[in-house]
Amino acid sequence: MQRTTHHPRLFARPGVVALAAAVVLTAGACAKSEDDASKDTKSPAAAGAEQKVVTPKPGSKSCTIDAYGAKKIDLKNATVGFSQSEKEANPFRIAETQSIKDEAKKRGVKLLTANAQSQFSKQISDVQDLLAKGADLLVIAPLNSDGWDPVLQAAAAKKVPIVTIDRKINATACKDYVSFIASDFVEQGKRAADQMIEATGGKGEVAILLGSAGNNVTTERTKGFKDQIAAKAPGLKVVFEQTGDFAREKGQQVTEQLIQSKPGIKGIYAENDEMGLGAVAALKGAGKKAGDVKIVTVDGTRNAVQGIVDGWISGVIESNPRFGPLAFQTLDTFTQGKDVPQDIIIQDSAYTADNAKSDIAKAY
Repeated sequence: MQRTTHHPRLFARPGVVALAAAVVLTAGACAKSEDDASKDTKSPAAAGAEQKVVTPKPGSKSCTIDAYGAKKIDLKNATVGFSQSEKEANPFRIAETQSIKDEAKKRGVKLLTANAQSQFSKQISDVQDLLAKGADLLVIAPLNSDGWDPVLQAAAAKKVPIVTIDRKINATACKDYVSFIASDFVEQGKRAADQMIEATGGKGEVAILLGSAGNNVTTERTKGFKDQIAAKAPGLKVVFEQTGDFAREKGQQVTEQLIQSKPGIKGIYAENDEMGLGAVAALKGAGKKAGDVKIVTVDGTRNAVQGIVDGWISGVIESNPRFGPLAFQTLDTFTQGKDVPQDIIIQDSAYTADNAKSDIAKAY
């Protein structure tokens, strides 16, 4: 597994507060999931479901177009290239891509899109192709954190600014890319641990369904969870860890193995909703009842929130995928020559038995 790339929860000096303060943003979301792939129901994000930025911390770093070495450009006349990392069967990716498309349409900006279908080599060639097609600006949702040198060099040669969303590229901010926009993944792991402690009473054996190797999301969500368990619930022991690759089918397969090898498992921490829903399917197949094994997940999809309502999932930490407004606002501010934060961290809500039924409309 790749090294953890830590990023701060709070960021930006007072000069860039205006960007963060202005971003109470709404973007389109899609309720489509693997259970309902035939329907393409697009609707605006529910009230309260928009991304909000964490209050900036004075003294953190920012970036300007002069420091980056790019040229000023009017966003309205620019071509923006968007590279999606994963196939759009995962509701997070569906909502993320739709949000980017909706915001580009709203602003009247020409948008080029590509989907790497979960193949890193394809994502590299995708971004190179976007540059060849004339992209003036890039928004990238990276599959992996490492291995981006060919793209960074090609973009630098054309002086094309890059904003990354959701996952971080291991490179130098304000040199190789402008800004990184995402949740605080370590904090998500800690909050998931808090929910697991509450659900289990802080005692027993628990398992982790790890996300894909090679990106900061997996390493940081794992770190946050383990650190919080060690600090707050030493009676809760992590006895099983295996990757489910952020996929429902793989999550089900791994959980089936888990049930065989650890029949007394008390809780499962799934590092995204799709793996958690796969775990639910495995538990049902094994004849378990809702609540027999406590499940905590991260994302905030409608199916997972419904899982709380139905009693199969104990809690869901949100990871908001509606990046479109914030990504385009960052590009707009940057291309006008104003400061933007190098790290833009968004706030995430959570779903529990107390609010799942009332707040399910906010899920995606």
